[in-house]
Amino acid sequence: MKALLIDDERLARNELRRLLQACADVEIVGEAANAKQAREQIAALSPDLLLLDVQMPGETGMELLESLEPPAPQVIFTTAYDEFAVKAFELNALDYLLKPVDPARLSAAIERLHSKSAAAPAPAAMTGEKTSRLASDDKVFVREGDRCWFVEVKRIRLLESEGNYTRVHFDDAQPQLFRSLNAMETRLDPKDFFRANRRQMINLQWIEKIEPWFSGGLLVQLKGGAKVELSRRQAQEFREKMSL
Repeated sequence: MKALLIDDERLARNELRRLLQACADVEIVGEAANAKQAREQIAALSPDLLLLDVQMPGETGMELLESLEPPAPQVIFTTAYDEFAVKAFELNALDYLLKPVDPARLSAAIERLHSKSAAAPAPAAMTGEKTSRLASDDKVFVREGDRCWFVEVKRIRLLESEGNYTRVHFDDAQPQLFRSLNAMETRLDPKDFFRANRRQMINLQWIEKIEPWFSGGLLVQLKGGAKVELSRRQAQEFREKMSL
């Protein structure tokens, strides 16, 4: 497992190096002192795991994680501030460890990551099995608490990640389902749905308007008024997908 240490304090990075010596299967492939360096290292090294500080000069660790295109590495936050924990788990962080980092907590987080990787199903291309995709005319059963819906897939206009949950938007309803957006993506046909960013997926049939956005991105407006930002990378993929 390749790990990247991201912290603006050299002593904090050294301490993480020392603690990770107890994890024989973790290889520290690099270090970064800010978000810019981290992006360069992520692109060059393709780490499996980020040990990420929250408060850094310029861009925060939260902002860095939100900006990464899927699939992003797993993340363990290491910070002196406890007030960002809820936000961290909304971003699907594996754990949120307060400094000074407890060696037992760090080892437990690494072990959970191993268990999660071992339990993950093999990709269809490796198993030879076909992934069961939902067609736009298929109907799905949706339940939140005491409320239930039987809704056609084509009526779902937007899906938004909320940690391990997904908020599904259709008609006037916005139920929250106990499934991650990544899991939902495996069931939805890429001909109909597009992963706009780390936290949102849109139904292409619901696009009403598209306009240029910052840094080469796009701003997509859906029927009903919702606006979704596509980063430059996702905008390029979108153009390639939708062009003649």
